Amino acid sequence: MKKSTIWLLTIVMACAFLGLIYVQIMYMENMVRMRNEQFSEMVKRSLYGVSTTLEQDETKYFLEEDIADVESSFYSDLPNGQKNRSFEYSVPSPDGNSSLKIKGNWSTIKVEGEEGKSNSNFRDRYKSMQEILKGQYLYQKGLLNEVILNILSKSSNRPIEERADSALVRSYLRSELENNGLQLPFEFALVRRGGNVVYQSAGYAPEPDGRNTYSQVLFPNDPVNRINYLKVMFPTKGDYIFSSIKFMIPSFVLSFILLFIFIYTIILAFRQKKLSEMKNDFINNMTHEFKTPISTISLAAQMLNDDSVRKSPTMLQHISTVINDETKRLRFQVEKVLQMSMFDRQKATLKLQEVDATTVIENVAHTYKIKVEKFGGRISTQLDAEDSIVNVDEMHFTNVIFNLLDNALKYRRDDVPLDLKISTRNIQDEKLEITVSDNGIGIKKEDLKKIFERFYRVSTGNRHDVKGFGLGLAYVHKMITELKGDIRVESELGVGSDFIITLPLIK
Repeated sequence: MKKSTIWLLTIVMACAFLGLIYVQIMYMENMVRMRNEQFSEMVKRSLYGVSTTLEQDETKYFLEEDIADVESSFYSDLPNGQKNRSFEYSVPSPDGNSSLKIKGNWSTIKVEGEEGKSNSNFRDRYKSMQEILKGQYLYQKGLLNEVILNILSKSSNRPIEERADSALVRSYLRSELENNGLQLPFEFALVRRGGNVVYQSAGYAPEPDGRNTYSQVLFPNDPVNRINYLKVMFPTKGDYIFSSIKFMIPSFVLSFILLFIFIYTIILAFRQKKLSEMKNDFINNMTHEFKTPISTISLAAQMLNDDSVRKSPTMLQHISTVINDETKRLRFQVEKVLQMSMFDRQKATLKLQEVDATTVIENVAHTYKIKVEKFGGRISTQLDAEDSIVNVDEMHFTNVIFNLLDNALKYRRDDVPLDLKISTRNIQDEKLEITVSDNGIGIKKEDLKKIFERFYRVSTGNRHDVKGFGLGLAYVHKMITELKGDIRVESELGVGSDFIITLPLIK
């Protein structure tokens, strides 16, 4: 797949995911806004209901007071001596067979039948008629606007604590909120126009900006300077609003899971694309590396067919040396290729055994000394570790040291003699630290994180003498990891590099 196709699919999928997430966010915002508006509307209706109920209680209070005044004035209007004056009336019954007698005074009335006996049913009927008349009176009283206005003008003189008792307000609030479908805990306060609190509930603590506080004027017909406000807040309003959109959480979770899978798939696609390109470069490089020794061996074989060459012992010795050297070179390249197969395995097959790392390093340094001196350099060791017994595969551990030395030899500087150094020391937590140092060209900071990747090769500018497949350091990293160790690199461009290996000691 072309890189442009991958980028096109990435852009299309990214736009689709962003659009999906945007729609979900907008839907959630609209749900929250609508829920807030609905909540505010229900609270306002409830507060208005409380205010109306308190006004009705106020009106009822003054109407009852007025009725009491009317009843008392009725008796007071009678002439002196008439209140206790006795009277007697005889009322015939509807059927004409009997009569009712009403006798007594203005303060006490006694009703008797024809035989002079008490008639309790008539008294009950009389009381019922009184209640009906009282209701008609109240109804007529309610129609008199001037009387109502007078009552309301008098009410503002009463203390607000009596007109809106805290227990009564709490009861009305709870009832009105439940009627509007809000069964939430609430806190409230009665506040004067100037901001002074008349009383408040124990948990009333409004926010400074007053966002979640709702207010309602009580007794709006009172004079302006005596206006009072009922303020209510809901501590669990956020949970109430959130409960209406919590069903969106699984949708968001699934969307982000799909987004994560998409991003991970794209990263894998680019990584596989890069790996494919690296493998192609590897095959081209490998073909070139194999072609040279094969061509040399082929040429030497052709020379052996010449009779004059076979007659010269010197030429035969030279040709045999060339064939031997090129065969070794070819075998070394084959081993490099075989190392690549290890990266496709889940876990390398190792023959672990107790090995003295100091002894292995000394042998490697001694073997590599001739090769380094051939290029005018030197190799030294500083083996300060008192305990160097580690549990490793000796062959792979030796190859790790050789690979690091080969890497240093490849990337040497031409202006100074090559200087290699291998040092060991014991560090805390019973570990062995091995450092391979060189004074080569160094590594750029942007390359330090990639040098242990397969097929990755550090750019060397216009130099074409650095051969390899980009597997050496990847092999080193895999082997050290398999041996439960750690490797890191410290490098400065133009100064050199330090490859530091840490391995656990045998306890």
